Amino acid sequence: MTLDDLLDGLFLQRPNITREGGVLTGQATLKGGGAVEIVGVYDATPLGVDEAIRLSRHVLDALMRGSDDPIFVFVDSGSQRMSKRDELLGVNEFLGHLAKCLIWADMQGRRTLAVLYGSSLAGAIIVTALATGTLLAVPGAKPEVMDLPSMSKVTKLPLAVLEEKAKSTAVFAPGVDNMVKTGSVLEVCKDVPALAEKIAILLGTSRDPNDNRGLLGRERGGRPKAADIARRIYDLAHSAS
Repeated sequence: MTLDDLLDGLFLQRPNITREGGVLTGQATLKGGGAVEIVGVYDATPLGVDEAIRLSRHVLDALMRGSDDPIFVFVDSGSQRMSKRDELLGVNEFLGHLAKCLIWADMQGRRTLAVLYGSSLAGAIIVTALATGTLLAVPGAKPEVMDLPSMSKVTKLPLAVLEEKAKSTAVFAPGVDNMVKTGSVLEVCKDVPALAEKIAILLGTSRDPNDNRGLLGRERGGRPKAADIARRIYDLAHSAS
């Protein structure tokens, strides 16, 4: 599914959407009514310093305008850009800033919703798709927080061991189905009409300020312990205060 398929299928008007250097920004009107702010990465572009600061700027500008328009994030990226220039400039700080902008928007009551339609790897998926309040996907999405060969290098575990663990433990395994099991992806919509219908349902219901992805992961069997551990940490922190 291409970016044009999504934009044509979801939006009635989109004259203000700009594509430049792998970065998508602008505003559009949903076919069902309602304006949205748009940011994103396309053509599997690696997310570096330049891309991250442009996306962050658009999110902050949207907040400064003061409307309550939802912020949509369309994601088809590579990993974070692994260049000497980006590393020297502190790409980790720029990526962290982008994630904070999206999280801050959500904390301010703005709906933040990501659509994963292509690839996305490592730090790039964490600060875009996973930094929003809701993540949907469509067929063809290929997310990998870390591929198994890279994970093998970091953990020093044999690749064969990780491949075996990935069969039963979703957090070890790449792919959108495993992200659904962990609760990270709310739903994989079979086509653009199904995606539009799901978005309309989400926007038509009150925003839940709680992060329920841990509960979803427990229900779906992909993260059986995360929600309970998070609850215990929360309770301990509040009892100490």
